[in-house]
Amino acid sequence: MKYLSVVILVLFSIKFTFASEEENRMLKANNFYQEGKFDRAVEIYQKLADEGFSGKELFYNLGNAYFKSGMIGYAILNYEKAQKISPNDEDITYNLKIANARTVDKIEAMPKIFLVRWWEELLNYYPVNGWTVVTYFIYLALLGVIGWYFFSRGKSRQRWIVISGLAIAVIFIFSLVVLVSKYTYDNGKEYAVVTESAVTVKLSPDEHSGDAFIIHEGIKLSLEDKVDKWVKIKLADGKVGWLTQADMKKI
Repeated sequence: MKYLSVVILVLFSIKFTFASEEENRMLKANNFYQEGKFDRAVEIYQKLADEGFSGKELFYNLGNAYFKSGMIGYAILNYEKAQKISPNDEDITYNLKIANARTVDKIEAMPKIFLVRWWEELLNYYPVNGWTVVTYFIYLALLGVIGWYFFSRGKSRQRWIVISGLAIAVIFIFSLVVLVSKYTYDNGKEYAVVTESAVTVKLSPDEHSGDAFIIHEGIKLSLEDKVDKWVKIKLADGKVGWLTQADMKKI
């Protein structure tokens, strides 16, 4: 038991040390950013991201540092990563909008019918973890109503409890559908951002293929297929073509 306590203490100490080191590096990068040394800030933020650290603050700060360094593609990439974690953050949404306004290409998204647009907005209101929490609490409420029914007395009261239970059950099923749809939505489709200053989209996955069109850094792409180093991409306006993986970074 004594040795187990020592092991647990050591593990907590290691975890605390790594957490403190990460925070210190973040603070150092923040200081570089405040001093206008954006390249130094990018170096530290990016190294943290490459080492597997993530989080809204890290990606948001990295996006800001890239933006100040004039690297619009990488700025948009990291704003998109931050927004994926926190869809309703106003600062992220605003900065992403500003960065998108700096892109060379102005691509108009294909119009969607109201119901599709409303459904996507609902799915993106919370990340998967958020909808999981919502569904869990609705489930607990449903269990509470069921328990209340068995401990209640009087037919009139039980009738209202049944009505309330049915209403909560419907809400629970709807929330569960939203949760599953959100998970499928996030994991069923991959997106990337062009990080090169300008790239030529090909008609087929071949260097000698004809040119389809040219796009510039910062454009968000839907990834449709893959053949070796080539990726079939789709723009928001419906145009499709092929790019190499080196031309983009996944969100």
